[in-house]
Formats: sequence, structure tokens, C-alpha cells
Amino acid sequence: MNTKLLDKPFIPQKNVKLVVVDGRVSDNFVNNLKHRGINIIKTPYCKELYNSISYHPDILIHPINGKDLIVAPNVYEGLEKPLKKYGLNIIKGETVLKRNYPDNIAYNIARVSNFAIHNFKYTDPLTLKLLEENQVELIHVKQGYSKCSICIVNEKAIITSDRGIAKTVEKYGIDPLVIKPGYIDLSELDYGFIGGISGLIGKNKIAFSGLLEHHPDYNEILKFLGKHAVEPIFLENKKPIDIGSIIPILEMPY
Repeated sequence: MNTKLLDKPFIPQKNVKLVVVDGRVSDNFVNNLKHRGINIIKTPYCKELYNSISYHPDILIHPINGKDLIVAPNVYEGLEKPLKKYGLNIIKGETVLKRNYPDNIAYNIARVSNFAIHNFKYTDPLTLKLLEENQVELIHVKQGYSKCSICIVNEKAIITSDRGIAKTVEKYGIDPLVIKPGYIDLSELDYGFIGGISGLIGKNKIAFSGLLEHHPDYNEILKFLGKHAVEPIFLENKKPIDIGSIIPILEMPY
């Protein structure tokens, strides 16, 4: 497969060829990605986490750069081989994830441009060290579920329901759209998050796990994506489910 690693995590510059997704996604979801020429790695079950997030990629892994990818020790054995065969350097994190907050957020870090956004009181120490070694600028926020809460639109724009995140990232030149919380399904919990239903699958192409028509800020979301020239792609014809993000790993070389 003629592909290349992403220059910047989560933000492809060409059409994506490989993603990591929740191991429970539907056949229809998978087929819609495959129809676009995208290969899929499904996450294994993490028994230490509560069921809602037990397969969520943004809880279990974090790409430091294009090549180096941190994996929680809980699922390292299940993900090492599938990821390594694509030329990635798979690194076992130091923090073993546990069931409840904040012991389950060590790797839930959002990346926008050269910024890492997280509550750095709880970041996995090895991940933090590697981010610093890669000269990634750290933006500290109170929200520990940072990647869950942030839909990455491009290198300078995000969508979030967390006003604290929005207020903080504005200081760094990132344009945030703040939406109402809720209207996104997450099994066994009241609702999921906008970051957890989304992921960029090409330059200026963002995929959502379902339709956003029932969200009260639907029109504002479409306007915001239009403002940043990003095309929305809806992978299923139903209410979106928080699947712990769609994480792009490889893209086309041209």
C-alpha cells in the first residue's frame, strides 16, 4: 500500500488510508469508510474501563507524531502488531488505565496544529515527556476528557461544548465554535461528546459517526465548517454515537 505517515497527528493533508476506530462500530460504518478506500484497525476491549469507553481509541492511544504512537499498557499486546505492520513505532505508556475519572484520561489528549490540549495533572508521564521532546506546545485545561470534548476541524479551528476549553484555546489563535452539550449518544451514559463522533479523513474532509440534524446547533456547525472550507461526511443515517474519535494514521503520499 503506497501511503505515508501523517506529518501532524489527527490532521491529514491528503486522503486518509488508515484509521483506528472503536472495535464495536457497525458493519455499515466500516463499509462506508472502506468505500472511500480507508483501511481500519479496530481497538480491542479494555476490561479495566467502564463499558461506555472500553473500546474508545482516544482513551487507549495517542499519536505523538506521525511515526511514534503511545498505547495504554492495558491493550498494548492487542494493538502492537496490527499497528506495527504499517511502519509505526509503538510505545507502551507508563500509566495503566483504571475504571474511573481521572484514572482513565492519561492518553485523552487533543492535538491541534503544534498544540497538545489536556489536563496535564493527569497525563501519562512518558507521553508528556515525548510531547516535550517533540517540542509540542502544551495548553493546560481543566477538562480531562480533552480529545473527547474537541472536534478538530483543522489546524486553527475546533468545535466543543466546553466553554473553558474554548476560552483557553482562543488565546493561542485557535477559532472555537461552542455548541450545546448533549444530543449525542453514548451507551449507558447521559450523552457523548462532539470530539468522540468525529475525525478528519482527508484534507478539509471531516467524518461524523452519524447525522447532526437533531442537534440544536446543526446550522451553526455547518456554517462553521463552511467558513473553514471543511466538508462534512456522515457515515451513518442515524443519531451520532460517541465512538471515541476516528483517528487517522496513514494518508496518500500525493
